[in-house]
Amino acid sequence: MEELLITSPANPRLKALAGLRRRRARETEGRTLIEGFEELELALAAGVVPRAVFYCPDLMADPDAQVRLVRDAAAQGTEVVRLGRAAFEKVAYREGPDGFLAVVDTVTRSCADLEVPDRALVLLCEAVEKPGNLGAMLRTADAAGVDAVVAADPVTDWGNPNLVRASKGTVFSVPVVSDPTDTALAWLADRGIPLVAATPDTDVEYTEVDYTGPVAVAVGAEKTGLTDRVLAAATHRVRIPMVGRANSLNVSTSAAVITYEAVRQRRAATRGG
Repeated sequence: MEELLITSPANPRLKALAGLRRRRARETEGRTLIEGFEELELALAAGVVPRAVFYCPDLMADPDAQVRLVRDAAAQGTEVVRLGRAAFEKVAYREGPDGFLAVVDTVTRSCADLEVPDRALVLLCEAVEKPGNLGAMLRTADAAGVDAVVAADPVTDWGNPNLVRASKGTVFSVPVVSDPTDTALAWLADRGIPLVAATPDTDVEYTEVDYTGPVAVAVGAEKTGLTDRVLAAATHRVRIPMVGRANSLNVSTSAAVITYEAVRQRRAATRGG
């Protein structure tokens, strides 16, 4: 396996890597970063072929085992670059790096690219700002078998390295798309997918509606919730009961609670009761 070795933190290639932390650079180049062994392993399993993999044996927890991942990437034609510890720590964006960083193509799909089954379960996230929240919702979507996650009027991009990290790489295993809210709502309507909107301004609890058919669960921005456009388009508006002093849950937690109610109902229907 031929590879380049970089030991100097001042190497110009490292500056270019660090530049991909900025959204403008990601959008200009159409590329983003994956940092972490588990995240990269999941992305490779999902069929992602990195442009380049940068690794540092000095930071690996199990160098003998983890170098196999590097070899697997190289076998697909990926450029492999070995970094000295100081060089890797220069480009790492997480605390306690484990010696893996890859450059991959950014996910840039729209609703028009989506194909979902007849009994689709979709998660719609409108104007969610924090990459960590979107990443957490992707982990839920991956675990629950959600068919697609739609970012409506997105504030952040799917290639944000903090989102990739928070998702543990599931941004590459779950079908994700971005579109304006009106386009996303039209896509759902064209396919006859009812919308269940999470909002505190209703008397209907989230367990009181039927999720066994095709359905989209909608959650909104952290501060303002869903817009009037989404609420007006919803077949059902539901709330999660709150008995404490706080009047809402974190948006990713709300999405998880309602999504798993949908999973529970659908599994019960499959079992016949």
